[in-house]
Amino acid sequence: MAKILYEVKQNTNSVSSAFGKWFAIIKNLETLNTRKLAAHISEHGSIYTPDVVYGVLEKFRSCLIEMLLESKKVKIDGLGTFYCTLENQKNGAVKKDEFNVGKHLKALHIRFLPEQAAEENISSREFLKKAEFINVESLLKGESDDKPAGGGASGGNTSGSGSGQNTGGNQGGGSHEPIGD
Repeated sequence: MAKILYEVKQNTNSVSSAFGKWFAIIKNLETLNTRKLAAHISEHGSIYTPDVVYGVLEKFRSCLIEMLLESKKVKIDGLGTFYCTLENQKNGAVKKDEFNVGKHLKALHIRFLPEQAAEENISSREFLKKAEFINVESLLKGESDDKPAGGGASGGNTSGSGSGQNTGGNQGGGSHEPIGD
């Protein structure tokens, strides 16, 4: 089972309703760039060299952007769907014919929706069930973390509040967390 490292941090945002409460946040060991991912893929019994895999990944990246900019969604079976969304300025145009892209649009975002099909489901709640959670602090102290697991068969306190809401820290692009860091 995959092992997800986490640490427990206190919310230090004094204006947050969760101020002073403790939440689990992911502790990433490294960020794989395209070249490292290509090398990893080629080590999985692939007949393709890391350079060939790298070339395919680079072509995927450029084609993904091309397709998204042509108003197309891109679905990778077993992984999920990439698509674009628009972010508008706070106060939109008063009238439809007054709308101006340069004035009223703030940003164009690339979004990702994980696969939801039963056999390949990697949505948040299903993905949680596939992982074992390891508390970094316990690992460094050499202790076993035997608190109830939120996902896999062993692990630690993973859910933060137990409310079913995302209560982890803001690490790696998430922004739905009450941590405030």
